[in-house]
Order: sequence, then C-alpha cells, then structure tokens
Amino acid sequence: MKIAVIGTKGLPPKQGGIEHYCAEVYPRMVAQGHSVDLYARSSYTQLPAYHRQDFKGVQVISLPCPGLRGFDAFLSSALGAISCISKSYDVVHFHALGPSLFTWLPKIASSSKIVVTCQGLDWQRDKWGKASSQLILLGEKAAVRCADKIIVVSKALSSYFQQTYSLDTTFIPNGPASYADSDPDFSYGTSLGLTKSRYIIFLGRLVPEKCPDLLIEAFQKLQPEGWKLVLIGGNSDTNTYTKQLFQAAANNSNILFTGELLGSRLAEIVRGSGLFVLPSIVEGLPLAMLEGMNEGIPVLASNIAPHQQLINKGSGLLFQVRNTESCVQQLAWAIEHPEEMKSMAAKAQMNVHSNYSWSNISAETLKVYESVLGTERRSSQQIAADNASYSRR
Repeated sequence: MKIAVIGTKGLPPKQGGIEHYCAEVYPRMVAQGHSVDLYARSSYTQLPAYHRQDFKGVQVISLPCPGLRGFDAFLSSALGAISCISKSYDVVHFHALGPSLFTWLPKIASSSKIVVTCQGLDWQRDKWGKASSQLILLGEKAAVRCADKIIVVSKALSSYFQQTYSLDTTFIPNGPASYADSDPDFSYGTSLGLTKSRYIIFLGRLVPEKCPDLLIEAFQKLQPEGWKLVLIGGNSDTNTYTKQLFQAAANNSNILFTGELLGSRLAEIVRGSGLFVLPSIVEGLPLAMLEGMNEGIPVLASNIAPHQQLINKGSGLLFQVRNTESCVQQLAWAIEHPEEMKSMAAKAQMNVHSNYSWSNISAETLKVYESVLGTERRSSQQIAADNASYSRR
C-alpha cells in the first residue's frame, strides 16, 4: 500500500502530539511492507525544500515554508495535497482539521482514497484568531464532504460528528510514547532545586486552551508547603500569552518554567514528579496525559469529556473546567492523600497498558485504509507477527 501523510510538521518529533503519533504509527506500517511519504515543513525540519530524509523507513519530504505564524500549516497542506495528485497514492491521510481544507484536491484530481484523523476541534482553540478559526471550521466541513473515512481519537469527538453531521466515524485512540532512559540520580532535577515526588508538572504547549494560567493561580492560592510547580513546554505562536504567564509567576520562586524539554531530561522530570495536572478546556485525547499515566504518575485534570474518558473508575482526579477554586480543592486533596493517589495511578497505568497500545492503533488504522480501498484484511496472526517483528527492531 502506498500512503501519503499531510498535516504534520515533520519527523523526528519535537513538540506536538501529531508528530509523536506519526513517529509511532508509520514506521510500524513500513515494517509491515507499506510505503509512507510524509509531507513536512522545511521551517520545522530545517532542511531545503523538497529534500527527502529517512525516518525509520518513512520518507519525510520537506515542503517550502517560511516559518510564518499560522501560515505554514496551510501552505504545507496545500503543497502536500498538490504533490499527491501525480504520485498514485492508494491513501492520502490528512491529520487535523485545518489541513483537511485541501482534501478536495486529491479527491477530485486523483484516484486516492482520503482519510482524515481529527485530533480535536481546533477551531475552538483560543490561540487562533477569528479568520483562522473560520478556515479551520471550513476544513472540518471539507473533511466531512471529501473524506472516505474520518478517524477520531476520543468518544466525545465521535459523538460530535454524529450529532453535528449525522456522520459515523471510526474511533481509534492515541497511545503513549515511551520516554527515554533517565538519570536515576535525578541530577538535572536537583540542579533545578526540585525534590522527587514534591512537585507538580504541567506538560504541554503554553497556549490559552490548556489553561496553565489557571494552574498557576490555583497553586499560588494553595501555596502547598514544600511543593513546587514546574511548567514544561514552549509557546505555539503565543508569545504574548507566554509573557503573561511569566509575569503572573514572577514573584514566586516555587514556580519554574523549563521551556521545551526532550529526551532524558524530560523523562527525568516527569518520572520524578508527584502529580501531573492538565487544566485544558479543549483536547482531543491528550498524549502528554497518557504518557504520564503510562509512567505511573498521579493525574489531576479538568472534567472535559476526553479527560473523563481517561480518568474513570478511580484512576485519577477531576476538577470543574475553568474553575480555579475547584482546582485548588482537588490539588489540596491530592497532596494530602499520597497513598490514595498512588493507588489511582496504578489503576490508570493498567488501563493505558490494556487499551492504548501503538501496535493495536497501527493495526486498526491499516484496517481503515483497507476498508476504504475494499481490500481484504490480513489475518490477526499476520498482524501479530508483523508487530512482533517491529518490536524487535
């Protein structure tokens, strides 16, 4: 099967859930004998336009992008869609709603089947202005009209498409990426003035819809003795908002901004934390939370539907979305009940191991491709053998 991927910044992954998703799924498909071309942004890969590089068998093709806020995603998606027309791909897979604005190009100008993955309702995100939000919403409508199948990463998104468009979608959740090995001596954490299990982490882009400002406010109201708050992540076209966060925390030495962390340093700070908090108002299915759960870190999150899907049956704590006082109360309870939180974290870890496997996600995505192409599914034994072969690499 010959597959094209549009809508991702590029590989290898740096910051961004879609990039980590692609890094897990598409090498597995290549290992099973499929061909994957992933169209990327030159502003992200830092490579010349139309340069090709190999990432675990995936061919990453850099498209010319100037690095302009909000423009690169649309330009790279348009150029990727145009590039697909003459390449005889079996499937063109668009990731996210904004890039899906260009699903009509390969739909009308090629025989390729079109698949769209919706990771979240991006037009709801505060970082986009009114014009950009409208374009992303048009991308959603284009996906509904042009896609042969839409994949959604949460049950809430499945309900949204059914209620809004009377459209049946395929639910395939995200999975957690594996963290790198980390320093057992906690040297980097110590250099930041941190003590193991005595700090809270926020991990994600510093953008309004993830509400790190609410967490900062809640932490400053609570002032938990002996605890610190660590915010891990860079901005995403949100310089003004990021500056506001720095100002809000300027007089509190117990609040740290690390910027974007990668590799062993990120793994060390996550594994050493006592609590993972995600106060978002908009999510698809958050990879960062899944990865924290996979590491056995206790979790507190806003009670939006995607978070409720992950935090159920005593596997974590929820607070009322946009409600600082509710966040303060749940933070206090979590800090005062460490043994109960450890028990919740163990349940969450078991749930992730059982239900969010990348091998299963890859296999289910291939089933979608095969269904839109009308080809027969491979046997479960063959899929298991292929996945075992990939895992040994």
